[in-house]
Formats: sequence, structure tokens, C-alpha cells
Amino acid sequence: MSIAAVDLTIQFVGAKGLPRTDATGPGSDPYFKASLDGMIGYTSTVQGSTLDPIWNEVWHIKNVPKNAELKVKVYDKDENVLTDDFVGSFKLTIEQTGLRESEIEGRMGKKHGTFYMNIVTNPTARQTSVMPYTFAGPCRYSRHRSPTVGALTAVETEERLYATWKIYLLDVPEIFGDTWQPWNEKYPAAKKIFSHSPVGASIRGSIHGGHKLLYARTTANAFGILTNAKDVINLFKDEVRQNRIKPAMYTYIINDDTWRFSETGAAFFVDFASKHALHANCATQVRYSGEFHWRPMVPGGWAGYNEEMNDESVEWELVIDNNSGTYAPDKNMLPVLKRVLEHNFTGLQVAVYDHGDPALKESTTAMRQYAKERRGIKETEFTAHTKMGETTLMNLTAKLKARRNRNKQDPTSMESTDEVSSAVEERPSGVVGA
Repeated sequence: MSIAAVDLTIQFVGAKGLPRTDATGPGSDPYFKASLDGMIGYTSTVQGSTLDPIWNEVWHIKNVPKNAELKVKVYDKDENVLTDDFVGSFKLTIEQTGLRESEIEGRMGKKHGTFYMNIVTNPTARQTSVMPYTFAGPCRYSRHRSPTVGALTAVETEERLYATWKIYLLDVPEIFGDTWQPWNEKYPAAKKIFSHSPVGASIRGSIHGGHKLLYARTTANAFGILTNAKDVINLFKDEVRQNRIKPAMYTYIINDDTWRFSETGAAFFVDFASKHALHANCATQVRYSGEFHWRPMVPGGWAGYNEEMNDESVEWELVIDNNSGTYAPDKNMLPVLKRVLEHNFTGLQVAVYDHGDPALKESTTAMRQYAKERRGIKETEFTAHTKMGETTLMNLTAKLKARRNRNKQDPTSMESTDEVSSAVEERPSGVVGA
């Protein structure tokens, strides 16, 4: 007999009475990871310096078994490390709805506080075509400040060049169907990354470490919810230059539930064999990948734009392509990519181009020329580079791995490998949304 399915909404309210895991400071920096039957996951924001965090975050999932098991693990975020302190965990079934209180169980069964949430379910339509465990919103975004900024770099620089963005997307599997873009066996860099040799394993290890650091949840992250084109466009305003939309190129990948990207000239790409593999955490396949930039919808695009124009009074379109050597996406899927993005953000206008299209080169050239001549953006910002005295992400990853290995070998270390979790983004196989 089949188990009835429900559409589920969980409001993660907060927690009280968490233990202090650090010897100093007024409190912890807690966040949590939740998963439903190991099939779909959710990771919260980090709440700074508190033992009584309030999240009030909402998670919608469609077509879930009514007796599904929810597991929640709570962590204390430690800055610039590959592992975070485990606080405790609990699990429950979603059959009992309404306000739920759960004891957070720590090491040796110790009570480490109480977690509060509200569960609402509605029967899933019998004839639904929605896949089981389908993420249904909201479309959250997070902007991650690179760990190579600040105390780890000896120079002042523009922070946007050291940031990554992650945006959750709806209905990607439904729209792309069974179509994936596997790694490109003809691309030399990809062949090295995905080879079964010791060299390949070493390269993948470095990329995994770099990905964890770039996408780790921290108190310095920016978070929010996106509902329409205007919300998305506002993410790309340049705080350094009068809060205007920045003429810049971005490298991106799309997987089953997220759109991840950064400026193509980001310094953390230095020493890494593939920008796209870094964003994809060395996934052997992605839904799509390439580059994009924003273009004003005036005659001539950037070539017809000027600084006297008001960004708010001009329509903008997302110019996106399949320029990715690592995954070499099929150009015939560009209309599907357009559909995914326009489906998620009301009013978003998307122009898709194959990477070899002369019209794409014309648009990109005009954008770069405008950036240099009218905004004072240097040519180096379009290419991965570092400045004198900077710590590269590759070097930082190697140092943190060495520190972690020393802690493993030191029996007196407070960092137990059995009781810590890797930083956010190391998701279990098959789990989306983690």
C-alpha cells in the first residue's frame, strides 16, 4: 500500500540554551542543516554570537511522504577552518504538525538546548506530476565573502572580486529533464581533474577544499529572498561605484537546485585548473555552465549607454552563454537555460548565445570597453589575478588541510574528527539543497 504524500512547509523558528563551544566570546555562531529522508537538504544562515538563535526561516517542499523523517544537526561556525564544531542533533517525523519542540542531543547524550519549529502539511494532489521531494521555495540567495579577504590578505581590494553567490532555483530537474552536461573528455584541464590518477585525486582534493571555503556559511555572508527580475538585478550593483550595475563578466554553473557564480576575474581562481569545476565542487556533470553579463536594453547595448542614464529607468537583460571548457554545454539546450531563469524570476529578460556567436563577442567587447573607459575598471579585473602580498585560496586551503591533519594526529586536540562536520557545501550523495 502506497504512503500518502503531502506538500510540506517548515518554519525553523529558533533554538534556546545552546552550549558555548568556544572558550571566549559572548556565545556561539550557530547554524543548522536539515534533511528529509536523506533526499533533500536545507542549510540555515549563521546567527552571530548567541546561545539563543532566532532564524525564522521557511522551507517549502512538495510531494513528501507524510511519514518522512526530518533530521536536524546544529553546528557552531568557526571562521576559516575546514570543519565546524558539532553542537548536537535530533530527528522527528513530520506526521505531527504544528509547533514542535525538540531536545538537541549532543555528545554522550547530553542535552544541548531546545529547537523550535512549526510544521504545516497539505495533501499532495493525487494526479500530480511533481517529482518526490521537490524544492518549492523560497528562492534564497547568499553572498559569500571569500576567506582570502581581510586578515588573510595584505592589501586593500574590491570585495566583489572575492565573493561568490548562490541562488536557489525552482523546478530545474523538471525543466531540464534527463539532460545533463558531463565533463568534457576533450578538454585537457578536465582530463587532469577527473583522471583516476594520484595527480587527479590531488587536484580534486584541492578543488573540494577551495569550494568548501568559498561557499561556507559565515556571519559575514549576506542573505535574502528573490522573487522577481528587479531583486536579481539589484544583486549586481557595484557598491564601490555609486551603487550602479557593474559591467563585468561572471562565471557560473547550474546544478539541480542552485545557480552559483562569481566574477570571472576573481582572484581565488588563481592556481585552479577550472573555474567551473571550482563552483561545481568537481561534479562530474552539471545542468549547465558558462559565463554571463548584464546589458542595458538601449540601442547598441553598452555601446549606446552613458553615465548620464539612470540605471533604474533602463531595462536590463541577462546575456548568458555556454562558454565552459570543463563541461562544454550543448548549445541546443540554451533555450532550456533561458526557460529555467525566466521561470524563476518574474520579468527577467534573458538573451542566450552560443560561445562562438559573433554577436556575443560584440556584446562582451562593448561591455569591457565601457567598464574600462567609463567606470575606471582595470583590465586585470577581467582575468583571475592576485596582488603583491595576497594569500591565494589554493595556499589557504593547503594550510588549513595541514592544520586539520595535525589536529587528527594530536590526541589532546579539542577538534575530534568524529564529532565535527565539514563546512557547509559537502552534501551527501543524492541530497539536493544542502
